[in-house]
Amino acid sequence: MKKNGILFRVTSGLLAAALTLSLTACGGSSSNSDASAAADSADSGATHLRLIYSPSLCAAPMYIAIENGYFEDEGLDIEQVTVDAAHVSEAIGADQVDVGMGLIGKMLQPLENGLPIKFTTGIHTGCTKLLVPGDSDIKSIADLKGKKIGVPGLADAATVVSKRSLSAAGIGVTDQNMEVEFSVYSRNDLAQALQNGAVDAIALGDPAASIAEEQYGLTALIDTATDPEYKDEYCCAAFVTSKLAEENPKAAAAFTRAVQKASQWVQENPDETAKIITEKEYVSGDVDFCAQILKTYNYKPSVQGGYDALKQNAEELTQIGVLKEGTDATKFADNAYIFFDDVPDAPESDASAGTTASAPSASASSVNFQPTEAAGEEENDCCSGKVVRPAKAADAKA
Repeated sequence: MKKNGILFRVTSGLLAAALTLSLTACGGSSSNSDASAAADSADSGATHLRLIYSPSLCAAPMYIAIENGYFEDEGLDIEQVTVDAAHVSEAIGADQVDVGMGLIGKMLQPLENGLPIKFTTGIHTGCTKLLVPGDSDIKSIADLKGKKIGVPGLADAATVVSKRSLSAAGIGVTDQNMEVEFSVYSRNDLAQALQNGAVDAIALGDPAASIAEEQYGLTALIDTATDPEYKDEYCCAAFVTSKLAEENPKAAAAFTRAVQKASQWVQENPDETAKIITEKEYVSGDVDFCAQILKTYNYKPSVQGGYDALKQNAEELTQIGVLKEGTDATKFADNAYIFFDDVPDAPESDASAGTTASAPSASASSVNFQPTEAAGEEENDCCSGKVVRPAKAADAKA
């Protein structure tokens, strides 16, 4: 497969026969569930992989891949490892997980600092908004010069998107020329801060963004699901650890194929997806509202699309000083992405593909990895938390 004229391939079968994935217990100690999962995996001949689990609507394909048996079809035994969204990089660095998905823009700085992962396919578009009050005098990005923007964290994906748009509008967002003020608030407090006038705009991801927009009658200056400059850009992508890519590329490719198939299924079945992931308690909240949000994204997966989004983010984040000056975006993307010979750019559309399981896969065990809460800003991923249908604006004011 070619990327902008560069050929980069990994043949999954070359190392798989000689190498097996080293399995280590999470947190440095073994539990009965860990031992049982490892034993079941050995008995079935399946490859045991530890999947990051942080309740997230965005991650619907991961849950569907479990429920519809796509991981099992690929010979994978999946163990869900619960990781607080603020500690994903820490869990990866500590070799507590093997695979997962994440926001591309948010993970570029950690990648630059040595985070050992390789992205493998784009999963979906959308999920981030920059909002102002419906009656605000701020009508465009250009009007934000000199204003205060509330964000969940200075390294949050919504902050990165906001900086990209502000820079494109000619507003300084570098340390040397900062023409807006970013103020960090708890994700749950952002809408209230905007309503109280503490900030002029807020930037955050779904479902919190969509809930706030509907509940408080807000206007979106940026909506990455619909804006021309973002609507075709993959915000979230699947990844594998560098260790897995090197030691068991066959398993890494199998994981990618299963996620692609599940993502395509979500695209074709958003209502059924919302029902499954809430009933099985992967996420909590209102089924109809979950489905409504899922329908605003494009879950058509793409290997090339994920690479292109990574390169685009690297280019723009270098320009605004998030990445080091002089970073070569193409080299950065080549180093952080992996293409497999036996993984298609995207699966064929097939509305009948897969069957919904009546219960979670028996091979999907789970453990928790919850490091001590780090000091500093909150950095939860988009789409996390309980998804509750918001009250109407009139009700909110009552």
